Amino acid sequence: MTIFLCVISITGIISILWYYSNDLPDYKFLKNYKPPISSKLYSNDGQLLSEFSSEKRIFVPFNSIPSLVVNSFLSAEDKNFFKHPGVDAKGVLRAIINNISNIMTSKRLEGASTITQQVAKNFLLSNEVSIDRKLKEAILAFRIERALTKERILELYLNQIYLGEGSYGIASASLQYFDKPISELSYPEAALLAALPKAPSRYNPYKNPELAKFRRNLVIKNLFENNYLNEKQFKIFSEEKIQLKKRKSVYLENSNYYVEDIRKLIVDKYGFDKVYKQGFTINTPLNIYLQEQATLSLRSGLIEFDKKKGWRGPILNKKNNSNWKKNLNDYKLEESIGWKLSIVKKLNRFSAEIEITDGSKGIIEFSSIDWTKKNFNDLLEVGDIVYVEKIEDNKYNLRQLPKVNGAIVVMDPYTGRVLALSGGFSFKNSEFNRATQALRQPGSAFKPFVYALALENGYTPATLILDAPIVFDQGEDLKLWKPENYGKKFYGPSTLRTGVEKSRNLMTVRIAQNIGIKKIAKFAKALNIYENPEELLSLSLGSSETSLIKLTNAYCSFVNGGKLIVPKFIDRIQDSEGNTIFNSENRECDGCNQISYLSEKIPMIKNNFKQIISKETAYQMTSILEGTVKRGTAKGLRDLNLDLGGKTGTTNKNTDTWFIGFSSNYVIGVYVGYDDPSSLGRYETGARTAMPIFKKFVKNTVKKDSARPFKIPQGIRMLVVNSNTGERASYNDESIIIEAFKEKDLINNKIQYGNIEYISKENIYKFY
Repeated sequence: MTIFLCVISITGIISILWYYSNDLPDYKFLKNYKPPISSKLYSNDGQLLSEFSSEKRIFVPFNSIPSLVVNSFLSAEDKNFFKHPGVDAKGVLRAIINNISNIMTSKRLEGASTITQQVAKNFLLSNEVSIDRKLKEAILAFRIERALTKERILELYLNQIYLGEGSYGIASASLQYFDKPISELSYPEAALLAALPKAPSRYNPYKNPELAKFRRNLVIKNLFENNYLNEKQFKIFSEEKIQLKKRKSVYLENSNYYVEDIRKLIVDKYGFDKVYKQGFTINTPLNIYLQEQATLSLRSGLIEFDKKKGWRGPILNKKNNSNWKKNLNDYKLEESIGWKLSIVKKLNRFSAEIEITDGSKGIIEFSSIDWTKKNFNDLLEVGDIVYVEKIEDNKYNLRQLPKVNGAIVVMDPYTGRVLALSGGFSFKNSEFNRATQALRQPGSAFKPFVYALALENGYTPATLILDAPIVFDQGEDLKLWKPENYGKKFYGPSTLRTGVEKSRNLMTVRIAQNIGIKKIAKFAKALNIYENPEELLSLSLGSSETSLIKLTNAYCSFVNGGKLIVPKFIDRIQDSEGNTIFNSENRECDGCNQISYLSEKIPMIKNNFKQIISKETAYQMTSILEGTVKRGTAKGLRDLNLDLGGKTGTTNKNTDTWFIGFSSNYVIGVYVGYDDPSSLGRYETGARTAMPIFKKFVKNTVKKDSARPFKIPQGIRMLVVNSNTGERASYNDESIIIEAFKEKDLINNKIQYGNIEYISKENIYKFY
């Protein structure tokens, strides 16, 4: 009878196992499985800017996991892990006995899942609470143990588990809670992480520090009982306070526009799953200091412009202000802006009492609101929700979100690397990137390319061009086109240089008419300023639309000796195993493979960028744009006392304003305008709106010793000429300048310049 019952029991068990063994998920993929890993974006000096992930995770191989971390998790979850075959029979029996008591006393049931069973559940099954799932889990655990080593199973577990705060795996959690790698964890810190899998939300140390400490100490007690700690360590570690340090990406807010453009680029190239799950390492050219200064300069300029327009009113008004802090998330801005949301609680003639969202109190004084052009009585009402900026103690300045917007781009002219970019005042307020997405008319900022093409076609900087009224018939039933200079004046014959420095429209149109608008359109297309520009004379005045990044990139050709470059947002991308899958570096190193301490040969970096204009023309335009700073529309930059060049740009009715400027190592583009195109104001030109942003940036980032004089190519000769006539002049002439001529042009113009005496390159800057 006993034998019969045993046979029946064994048969029953086998039948159950056979039944549940059918249609089980395939577990063999776990052998080579790699969990989803965050892709990370780094600045040019290796600082973390952002992460792209569906699950915040850093994969760590088992041999890189410290023993104290392993010991902590085994003590918390499965102390017999290295002894059992996948299911811990003793643990199951203990859980059954304990749960009989728990059921009778209405306590929470105790589990007996091993780490292997948890791997089976997490990777292959659902979280359904049922006998069916537990049986399948047990069968899979046995099979997994036969297929994988214990170390591999533990590796999968420690990298897969959710540990709260959006962190998956021990490495990510270590950074999230302690801002340190797992190699630097102490036993109490490792024990805290090991305490979390049971209930990550319940034992979250940020939200429930007391419960977290209680659970951590249970793990420490288990460590002691399992002989991983001695009695002294047990007592010390149990009394130790939980010290958290949340990881912060300090500069992320200021680089949001830059980061988002890169995210779009790589998702388009590699697909969402690869970017968010395969752990790319993305190195960028972004310079954190330049990015910070670019963002601050842009915001400062937009605020100053907006102040000229006065106060437009509060964000909203909450008459019943007892619960005023609710539903304000849409109005929150980046912390780096430094503004707080507040409510007006009380008003008098000379101040307003306010309450900030953090509960603190303060006042806005009458002396700080002169820019609003209103009295306090007309300015605010009780219940108004407004932005304020702290200036000292409990005193605040009233602020408003600028209606105007803009962008700034900073590039390396020799490589195309984008060193900094901001596409607007606040990414939280508007994710639209005005540096790369906005298409606007560049106006006069396009003119230098018309003049560069003229210099490529026989003109010199001293060539005289008539500055006088001109009228064009645009065709039947169309009005006559009568271009005008800013200020509606004309000045007669003037040098080509003057046409750029003073931004003369009539001279520009005459040059365009002479060299042909088809050539200009083709040249602009070759420079990647426009894709398909209309062949109209108005194109020469910047009537077609382009983006700030494209125009700034084109200006790089003047600084780098006439080379056509492409904007680079990414330096290199590596996969999770360190293999380079993208590299933007396309220059060649001549001699790098022959480096030897015995050799005198110095390796040379050679680029293969296309020569879009001659080196001589590039320098002539650089020199002319330097003149724009010294004598022309950008003379507001002279007090910086730096070697700078640049060009202002203003469109019809002052709708779009620009300034593209450069030093010997940076090209900086700035754009300012309303998102809904309308006039900025009658006198708001590029020199008044965009150039101050450029100036503030340069003042904080470009030093005299780094802004070197621009390199003069071999084919250029320098002459002293009269700036008004372009003719040879003596040093006594009040209107003299040093002009850059192509050697071949001087040979062809001997009659005009006579017996030429060149100024040596060494003495050019002494002349000034």
